[in-house]
Amino acid sequence: MLENIGSVAGAIWHYLEDNDEATITKLTREIGETERTVLMGVGWLAREGKLDFERRKQGTYITLKTQQSNAEVV
Repeated sequence: MLENIGSVAGAIWHYLEDNDEATITKLTREIGETERTVLMGVGWLAREGKLDFERRKQGTYITLKTQQSNAEVV
């Protein structure tokens, strides 16, 4: 299970790298995994400090942190 979550986290990272932003619903549809597994993958990346979240009327959008944002965390 942990290996699958890691693979999904990698797929999320690559998807966001190519597409800039997505909601959980979009990630679930595009990656082809269950919402539960996508949420675990997002949690994995969030814990590593690799994601930003922006709440909008349409939902919460997820993006990769920029290099500048990562430098500010340190």
